[in-house]
Amino acid sequence: MAATTTPHPNPRRWAALLFISIAQLMVFLDSAIMNIALPSAQDALHFSDGGRQWVITAYGLAFGGLLILGGRLGDLLGRKRAFTIGLIGFALASALGGAAGNLGVLLVARAGQGVFGALLAPVALALISLTFTDAKERAKAFGIYGAIATAGGVLGLLLGGVLTEYLDWRWSMLVNIPIAVIGIIGALTVVHEIPTENKHTRIDIPGAILATLGLIALVFGFSEAESRGWDSGLTITLLVAAVVLLPAFLTVEGKIKSPLLPLHVLTERNRAGAYLSVGLAVMSMFGMFLFLSYYLQLVKGYSPVLTGFAFVPLGAAQALGSMVIGTRLSGRVRPGLLMGGGYLVTAIGVLLLALLQADSSYGLLAVAEIITGLGIGTAFMPAMSLGTHGVAPEDAGIASAMVGTAQQVGGSVGTALLNTIAAGSTTAYLATHRHSNPDLALVHGFSTAYWWATGFLLLSALFSLIAVNAPRPDHSVSSDGTTAAKKPVPVH
Repeated sequence: MAATTTPHPNPRRWAALLFISIAQLMVFLDSAIMNIALPSAQDALHFSDGGRQWVITAYGLAFGGLLILGGRLGDLLGRKRAFTIGLIGFALASALGGAAGNLGVLLVARAGQGVFGALLAPVALALISLTFTDAKERAKAFGIYGAIATAGGVLGLLLGGVLTEYLDWRWSMLVNIPIAVIGIIGALTVVHEIPTENKHTRIDIPGAILATLGLIALVFGFSEAESRGWDSGLTITLLVAAVVLLPAFLTVEGKIKSPLLPLHVLTERNRAGAYLSVGLAVMSMFGMFLFLSYYLQLVKGYSPVLTGFAFVPLGAAQALGSMVIGTRLSGRVRPGLLMGGGYLVTAIGVLLLALLQADSSYGLLAVAEIITGLGIGTAFMPAMSLGTHGVAPEDAGIASAMVGTAQQVGGSVGTALLNTIAAGSTTAYLATHRHSNPDLALVHGFSTAYWWATGFLLLSALFSLIAVNAPRPDHSVSSDGTTAAKKPVPVH
């Protein structure tokens, strides 16, 4: 295809990056913060444990099911407009949730957050991808973005505990409003639209229906497997539906003129390797957060606030890995090697968690968190950049959506699978150690799950090293005074 020229860089692009990252932090923060606030919300609104599960599920289904559609809508509407709409919608949904008087209203609000989050997340990534075209700046931008966005999980645990313990669970929803307002101000003042010659003038309706239903069935199926069991009729039905709908979606996309997801976005080996490695790594990381939270609260007796503080070394190390290590090495090491090395370091950290005992000191846990954070921060920086790199500008949103889809599907699969493994191992331990301390059985179950999580990370490293063969970005200066990465590059 013809080469594309690089647009003149936005002189306020670093300020734009800050606002884009803050908005994305809100999406990550919301998931973690609501998990902490749920017991208090349940007491206040008087709903069942099943209702509590649906508060989580409503967000996850809307977000995971609509990511691909949200990415394409961003390409069609324009990323700045879609970004602003996503922020406004997320703020309104959060306000509704904060004012909820019953479970029904809260579920509508959570689903609304998921809908607008599915628009916001891929658009934010696309804006960064299109704004920063110079290789050195792009590496730094994705490092900063990764550090701020992923800090949302740790910040959510902290804020969730503080707000729930000292104020009211409703603030776990309302706290999103000022963050969204800051993002909207930034979107209107410093975020620039990147014009593209969009060949996609309308939505691929069959593809949108198949993709949305297929992803919802997949995410919902693994959610039900976690709560009802793998042999539940509903679980089996949903997973079978996903196996039918998602291949049908890909078949349709290969035959129509203006697909929702052009297949070349998936089939290029470097992007495919990035998506696959991120999905496998997130399977491990979601399990790590889940079991470490259980360990701290159920075994060590930490309060929600203290649990949040206990995760600070992980968040700080992840930011350091993304902003410093990943950014500095990106110009010296090819992406596949940097990703593979990062995942291997992460695996060492998770393996240390498998060695935790009921009476282990916090020092061992903190060391494991630091190693894990440094590794995953280093690996995710090039993976995020590679997942959106090399596509035509009009497909930047859909490529970004695939990064989010890999994360969401990986999180759903990992949570269900590792939770099942941990529960089965705990039950087996109790059966063979009838008079044992229940805490020992829990820790044994967590340890077994961590060994599996380590295996997922090793697979992430293997796929990165084998599939990702892109050369390191060229930061050298050419004869015309520009970096080599600024020259026109053919796109797929």
